[in-house]
Amino acid sequence: MSLSDAPVTKKAKRNRGWFHEIISTFVYPLVAVVAVYTLLFQPFRIPSGSMIDTLLIGDFVWVEKFSYGYSKHSIPFSPDVFEGRIWAANPQQGEVAVFKWPVDDSTDFIKRVIGLPGDKVQMKEGRLYINGVAAKTDFVEDVDFEYYDPQRPGPSGNGLVRYKGKKYLETLPNGVSHYILKESDSGRENNTPEFTVPDGQYFMMGDNRDNSQDSRSWGGVPVVNFVGRAVRIFPSVDGAKSAWYEVWNWPFAIRWDRLFQSID
Repeated sequence: MSLSDAPVTKKAKRNRGWFHEIISTFVYPLVAVVAVYTLLFQPFRIPSGSMIDTLLIGDFVWVEKFSYGYSKHSIPFSPDVFEGRIWAANPQQGEVAVFKWPVDDSTDFIKRVIGLPGDKVQMKEGRLYINGVAAKTDFVEDVDFEYYDPQRPGPSGNGLVRYKGKKYLETLPNGVSHYILKESDSGRENNTPEFTVPDGQYFMMGDNRDNSQDSRSWGGVPVVNFVGRAVRIFPSVDGAKSAWYEVWNWPFAIRWDRLFQSID
């Protein structure tokens, strides 16, 4: 080796060291995060009141990505890398799931699985019917409360919404029970035509029945649109006390009693 070669070799080694530092600092952690979000768990923030009182606005829910197998929607930004689902498993009646809105295939929604492929689903005078049989519905209590919903400003314009209705325990045909809220038994969403869930699709509904945009409006959700099953709450932030991005206010706004609650 000539003397003129030596500095070039040292410089190349220094360049490789600098490049490796960049990879180690930024690329490896990014790959790890994407892998966890794609294969294992992903957090989602609840932005609306459609699932009250199972889920509150400001809850952060952890979604189990492997529950139903994987589709392109399991990957952040839903790239067209493959079609259909791999290692597919069927959503079960009564589970709370995150999925891509079938209207645009991009907006995240969270609702409860109500109807399975082939089921006939209908609302009549506020009661849920599946395959012609009314779901068992037991009255629990009258409810009267206020909640903060930035998407539905109240009369004062500050996002506080007054809710007055009734709470019921609804039992689905497979025996799974969950709480629902009802304000009325009238209106279009409480009296619907019978809908037959197409093959490969699922009928999704919110637990806050009179304040939920769901399959009663836009029909079934293709199984390929499912992102995963919502399993646990962590953390939960009261938006009336702190905006979700105001991390410095979280200690005063966190709903400590909801931490790590399972989602049923």
